[in-house]
Amino acid sequence: MKIAQIAPLMESVPPRLYGGTERVVSYLCEALVQEGHDVTLFASGDSVTSARLVACTKEAIRLNPAVQDHVPHYMIMLDKLRRSSHLFDILHFHIDAFHMPLFRDVGAKTLTTLHGRQDLPDLLPLYRAFPEMPLVTVSNAQRQPIADANIARTIYHGLPLDLLAPTYEPRGGYLAFLGRISPDKRPDRAIAVATALGLPLRIAAKIDKADEAYFRETVSPLLGRHGVEFVGEIDECEKARFLGEALALLFPIDWPEPFGLVMIEAMACGTPVLGFRCGSVPEVVDDQLTGRTVATVDEAIRALPEVIRLDRRAVRRRFEERFSSRRMANDYLDVYRSVGRGATLGVDQTASALGRNVIPLQRKNAVEHYAN
Repeated sequence: MKIAQIAPLMESVPPRLYGGTERVVSYLCEALVQEGHDVTLFASGDSVTSARLVACTKEAIRLNPAVQDHVPHYMIMLDKLRRSSHLFDILHFHIDAFHMPLFRDVGAKTLTTLHGRQDLPDLLPLYRAFPEMPLVTVSNAQRQPIADANIARTIYHGLPLDLLAPTYEPRGGYLAFLGRISPDKRPDRAIAVATALGLPLRIAAKIDKADEAYFRETVSPLLGRHGVEFVGEIDECEKARFLGEALALLFPIDWPEPFGLVMIEAMACGTPVLGFRCGSVPEVVDDQLTGRTVATVDEAIRALPEVIRLDRRAVRRRFEERFSSRRMANDYLDVYRSVGRGATLGVDQTASALGRNVIPLQRKNAVEHYAN
């Protein structure tokens, strides 16, 4: 199939540091290329991919201080895609709903994966206004507030099986928190659980400008005591060691998490997960196999010793069964075949017709690039 993947422009694909959606798009592109499909990625120019890359900004918007408004860059990207949409069997969007007014007349060859929370009141009317646009949710919990929308399927995220090597005998002796500092992610809960059990906690997290006050007022006063350490953002190279050497991952969220990629990253390392029972967590964590799900800090304190004792080899096996990028790609291919329509050009014609700013198919594995 000839497949266009349309990624957010805020981060590169894959991102160098934090960035869940862009990371999933990267894994999906790599798996589809490995399956022999002709994939074109619309993304920032500093992305690294085995697909054909159409550079829609010079670099990721978050890294460019000259960019003050991201919307014009998305409009330019969508216009470029609109003029070349006849080249593809399927247009797979990962950018919320920016594209819907422009592409509704070819809705039968589009697919939109919803990566964010869907419990906001304005979203269901939006999807009802564009019934031609099929949607994919990344968990069943995510789809509940928009059950009346045109949802083709729920497809869980996946990782390359060789991305993160498992650690079956961790030596770190600490608990891990990985992700983003925010009131939704509740690192303060993680600190409370670790402190109550006298275990060290390492927090590897991004701090957005919007969350600087929360970090300063709520989290920072709790650091440096009882073995609580803030290590900042970490990259892909550091992730396997950080998660693999941890006794467990703490995922103490307080919002309707659509998926939670870090949970399956931990499982890939053989590290069990203690998650709070919100959003997708009960779907992703197999209770008493890959971790435990709890509702309160007190319940988390009681459950954590059991989580630490779980069989790390069983955690890894379950990850391989449920959350590989190949399984994710095959699930998407099933949906592509059910919605994709129309004739397309050949591979060489596609590259020529796309014009300037196209980086040809390089077969350079993005995971290898960031692991080096």
